[in-house]
Amino acid sequence: MSFLIGALAFIFILGAAVIIHEFGHFIVAKLLGIRAEIFSFGFGPRLFGWRWGTTDYRVSAIPLGGYVKLGGDESNAALEGEGAAAIPPEERFDLRPRWQRFLVIIAGPLMNILTALAIPFLAALLIGVPVSPSPKVARVIPGSAAEAAGVRPGDRIVTFNGKENPTWERIEGDALLSPGQPISIVVERNGQRLPLVITPARVARGGEAMGELGIRPDYGEVPVIVGQVEPGSPAQEAGLRPGDRILELDGQPVRNEQQVVDYIQEHKSQPIRIAIERDNQRLELIAQARRLPDGTERLGFSFSSRLPTERVGPIVAASYAVRTNIEVLRLTGKALGQVIAGSRSARDTLAGPIGIARASSMAANTGGLEGVFRLLAFLSLNLGIFNLLPIPMLDGGAILLLIVEALLARAGVQLSLALRERIQQIGFVAILLLMGFVITNDLMKEVSRWRNSDDARPAAERAK
Repeated sequence: MSFLIGALAFIFILGAAVIIHEFGHFIVAKLLGIRAEIFSFGFGPRLFGWRWGTTDYRVSAIPLGGYVKLGGDESNAALEGEGAAAIPPEERFDLRPRWQRFLVIIAGPLMNILTALAIPFLAALLIGVPVSPSPKVARVIPGSAAEAAGVRPGDRIVTFNGKENPTWERIEGDALLSPGQPISIVVERNGQRLPLVITPARVARGGEAMGELGIRPDYGEVPVIVGQVEPGSPAQEAGLRPGDRILELDGQPVRNEQQVVDYIQEHKSQPIRIAIERDNQRLELIAQARRLPDGTERLGFSFSSRLPTERVGPIVAASYAVRTNIEVLRLTGKALGQVIAGSRSARDTLAGPIGIARASSMAANTGGLEGVFRLLAFLSLNLGIFNLLPIPMLDGGAILLLIVEALLARAGVQLSLALRERIQQIGFVAILLLMGFVITNDLMKEVSRWRNSDDARPAAERAK
């Protein structure tokens, strides 16, 4: 069941991100009177559809995105096929003024960016904005990078990696991208400020190297309620049900969800005694984490509640949405900058369809609808920004070509059709090479993950 949920989540997330992008091109073209020959949900052979006006709305065989075919635009003919020849000149995309073509091209990435803003904005209005705890350390994991650096429970982080008064999201994000790299921090302890240097430990998650500090924030007291329980999981086999309130783990009182997550991860190799409250009765269950179909070791349940939230109005919700997306862009830009500088491998940074599928499965099975839409916002933002890169076959390449055309037109020079086709061919090859690289990268991660999981099993078990 978790595999099916993950597959459906992958189709929805990737398909929605691409369709939203193409809808941006489509709606602006329609508003400008440019013919849209095809609007396809999916790629490949046409399965079924209907014709409304001059547009063929179709569902195609491969449900991973879609495309819009504009009349007179043959820039993506390698992917979308040749267009109709008999199109009135006033409806042809290629004969429109440059400013109109620019609006049609830029509308796709802008629609992705607006979607990435709309999802956290609506979540903030409907659910509220998470109340982020102050950067006070509640617990330091024994043997962790934080313990080695001298961080202690009760410390308040006042500076992290040069940022004054950082949020936990900022701390965790910077550490995530800095495995094995020293980071300067300042903590406040007993009224004094102490400068420390912490080097995030290099850990492998999903076949990728990430940094981990071993610090747990103080989230305060939050009731821990079970949300979804995956069929066939250790949690279901132990008798855990949605709505149960987790009171204790191995006799230790539970204060918040993070404590539950940490405890399960630290005790995966042994049974855990879980005290719960159900219908005003106290019950005790025993469960042990194991590897589930998505490749992660866990009990197989999610929480129905999250960190405390506060209700906000449209202005604060919009500010929250902008801050969330700026932080995503900051971390993405920092990761790419590390790749260019050679301090981070491309393998640990880039992901293709297999990586997106794994992330979609994880988001759906552990975060439910909230996780799915959070990943959709992340992917939509990155898709919008990526398409603005000045590479032929991408929207940024088309915009760059419009700028070059405008500059040459002032000198009375025009780009020949043969040169245009050659530029598109170069772009097509570049995209194919990039796709080949990320897919190969994904496959190497899967092989590495399989080998690591196989090596972790006892020799007698591997021999079976």
